[in-house]
Amino acid sequence: MDFNFTYDEMTRIYVVTLQAETPSPLAPESDEVEIKEGGEENREEKKEDKEGKKEKVQDIKIDIQGIGDRVVALPTDPGNYEKLKAAKGKILYLSQPTRTLTGERPKKTLHMYDMEKRKDHQLLSELDGYDLSADGKKIMYRSGKKFGIIDAEPGTHKIGDGELKLSQMEMKVDRKQEWKQIFNEVWRWERDFFYDPDMHGVDWELMRERYGELVPYVAHRYDLTYVLGEMIGELCCSHAYVGGGDKPEVNLVSTGLLGVDWEVDTPSGFYKIKRILQGENWKENLRSPLTEPGVQVEEGEYLIAVNGQLIQYPQNPYAPFENSVGKTVTLKVNSKPALNGAREVEVKPIKSEYNLRELNWVRDNREKVAKATNGKVGYIFLPDMGGGGLNEFAKAFFAQVDKEGLIIDVRYNGGGFVSQMILERLRRVVKGLAASRGPLNWTYPDRVFHGHMLCLTNCYSASDGDYFPHFFREYGLGPIVGRRTWGGVVGFDDVGRLIDKGYVIAPQTAPYGFEGEWIMENYGVDPDIEVDNRPDLVAQGKDPQLEKAIEIIMKKMEEEPKKLPERPTYPIKK
Repeated sequence: MDFNFTYDEMTRIYVVTLQAETPSPLAPESDEVEIKEGGEENREEKKEDKEGKKEKVQDIKIDIQGIGDRVVALPTDPGNYEKLKAAKGKILYLSQPTRTLTGERPKKTLHMYDMEKRKDHQLLSELDGYDLSADGKKIMYRSGKKFGIIDAEPGTHKIGDGELKLSQMEMKVDRKQEWKQIFNEVWRWERDFFYDPDMHGVDWELMRERYGELVPYVAHRYDLTYVLGEMIGELCCSHAYVGGGDKPEVNLVSTGLLGVDWEVDTPSGFYKIKRILQGENWKENLRSPLTEPGVQVEEGEYLIAVNGQLIQYPQNPYAPFENSVGKTVTLKVNSKPALNGAREVEVKPIKSEYNLRELNWVRDNREKVAKATNGKVGYIFLPDMGGGGLNEFAKAFFAQVDKEGLIIDVRYNGGGFVSQMILERLRRVVKGLAASRGPLNWTYPDRVFHGHMLCLTNCYSASDGDYFPHFFREYGLGPIVGRRTWGGVVGFDDVGRLIDKGYVIAPQTAPYGFEGEWIMENYGVDPDIEVDNRPDLVAQGKDPQLEKAIEIIMKKMEEEPKKLPERPTYPIKK
């Protein structure tokens, strides 16, 4: 357990009376029954009111004084609510489960609150969105690729009710006019949202004129994206992206992978399994096919055949795995480079080895650090500053919080926005300890690292991966080793959506320092100790940057030991 707090399901739905004399819409109701004479006349009058009379449009008076005291909460539980809409006598809104950084976007439930009956109804579940007709009587919903229209009334609605048949829906598009509109919209998006109103000194009207001359000659969406990218590139700023759009999809042939390194046995031509990548097989994106239960294949064995097809050099060992991702494939493997004595195993190849290779690289680094420091120094690799990086930090930090030293590796960090959360954790300082009957001691605050720290960077430490080493230094957490970072820190909040499902981004938020100067953008963060990872050394399995980091932190630990005090002698009653 991480002793911290978070607020969840914080939203409620409120109504406010606009005039001071208007009674609360949720005022206590009388349970007495009023009996009137002339029931038929009353019913006729009500019928006339309902069918014959029309309400007159009138100006709305709003009493500003005391309006905050006239706010009333609907009697529903707090939750995660959005897309509030109102119609006569009813309020509609969407609810959704808690969304996490690493989970999929949850589906939503449509609610209708009946103001007269004071009751909340769930109309439809598993939605992506909805809209309400102008008269408040119909609802259009979307769930995945399905669209439908239902009555805005309580009932047993389900996805598929009132479904709109859109399979034959066609639209004729004038591409030239569409591309012209997109060009102008992208130009305006940058003009209106770029963080610097002076556009870095660029004559933005001139850019519209200069690059606009190319638009009539655009013949494909890829051409348009290129022109837009060149125009935005004039701003010389990071996170100025444009992409997507209505482009033809290219159907690619996927190749199944086994998570191995191959080596050719020259005399026989069979492929030797030089290395099997270790995985975390309970996660689909980290599944290593040859290490799964029941698949008994070892490093040093030979691949003889795939689905009965003999595989020998110069045939590509990946060729028989075309279109095999997620399918059962029968391998023949042998401890010797020969067909005789080969046994069969069944595996399911994976689509990519990227995550597996990153996982094994991190494990190798952690083992290298542990071996070189006799287990005194921990190692944490942060691949990004998003949900994935936050998860990796949590997995590695709490398991190594008792080390005397800690190397935080943000090389190749793709950025994100959680650096401040991780730095806040690293900045915590132990100010007290506690002990129980057992061997464990506790720190105050709980689970705080008390040793020396060091940060590793390179030129692929980007965006929030720039922020991390910069503020690592500002907070005095330790030295930085490696190469200067990427230098792209002007971030963004909103993404502009274009008419053809393309997008444009305007850099909207730029950091500056206490001296009143812009920082990091187009430069990056310099290391304290510059070390290059030469390609020839990396190819030999070496990592000069990590090796230097180990050397520096071990020296620091020797010169300035930082250890928690031993448990004192238990008190004796006098």
